[in-house]
Amino acid sequence: MVNPQDDASKLRMVPPESPEQLARRIERDKISTERQREQELEHSLKPFRVGSVPYLNAVPVTRGLEDEVMFATPAKLAALLKGDELDAALVSVTEVLFNDRYDVLDGVAIASLGEVKSVFVAHRYPLAEIREIFCDAASLTSVNLLKVLLAERGLKADLIPLPDYEIAPSCDAVLLIGDRAIDFLRAEHEHQILDLGAAWFELTKLPFVYAVWALRRGIENKELRRHLREAKEFGVDTLDYIIRTRTEYDLDFRTDYLGWHIHYHLGTDEKRGVAKFAELLRKHRLGPVYEPKYVS
Repeated sequence: MVNPQDDASKLRMVPPESPEQLARRIERDKISTERQREQELEHSLKPFRVGSVPYLNAVPVTRGLEDEVMFATPAKLAALLKGDELDAALVSVTEVLFNDRYDVLDGVAIASLGEVKSVFVAHRYPLAEIREIFCDAASLTSVNLLKVLLAERGLKADLIPLPDYEIAPSCDAVLLIGDRAIDFLRAEHEHQILDLGAAWFELTKLPFVYAVWALRRGIENKELRRHLREAKEFGVDTLDYIIRTRTEYDLDFRTDYLGWHIHYHLGTDEKRGVAKFAELLRKHRLGPVYEPKYVS
């Protein structure tokens, strides 16, 4: 017969974990859980065709799916999606506002509440004096946001496609987006900066949604939606790891940019921001604008 006191004695003989040992065990468990989540996402998109943008700000929404996703500019992704060559793409929000053929994956976006750092107009002179602005045409959302912001200020300027990023520093006014915009911002320049995220917040007091997952209608994509949501949740949960291990720029910048300026949820306030953008696009006659259809 086992003496309960003997069992109790044996339990008391197990030394307690030191704070360092406890921290190491928690870290090991965390790494193990993250590896398991990553493995579960591997090959999860098949047979669907999915595209995303090759910018630092989009890294968290494709966490674990990197080898399954095609990367291209927003304009290229929009063209592929329109040609039914993709089943889902992370595209400029104007694609779902100007085209009534996509559903929007609820809960996931690339957005900012105020200054965004990677969408701005660099200008040498006051905007009221600017008559031409060269624009990176890779993102129609940024171009149309600029049109709205200028119109709301009573300003007019010709928007001209930027032929080459290399000439950006010599332009009197230029709209830049993504990592190239960050490169420009961090380099020596003589321009003033109009951050479009900050300008939108000043105008509306709402977040601005730059990109969403657009889903091609007419196909069964319940599993695709689930995996895209899981990838975003994985990315947000491991944002510290992404910030620590990515090599773009320096750690302080990545921490500030991904941890503060960009956020990835598409909630009530973000949808209000999308609705306000649609309202202003209609007000300034910038195209037929449709109500977005959100699917979970």
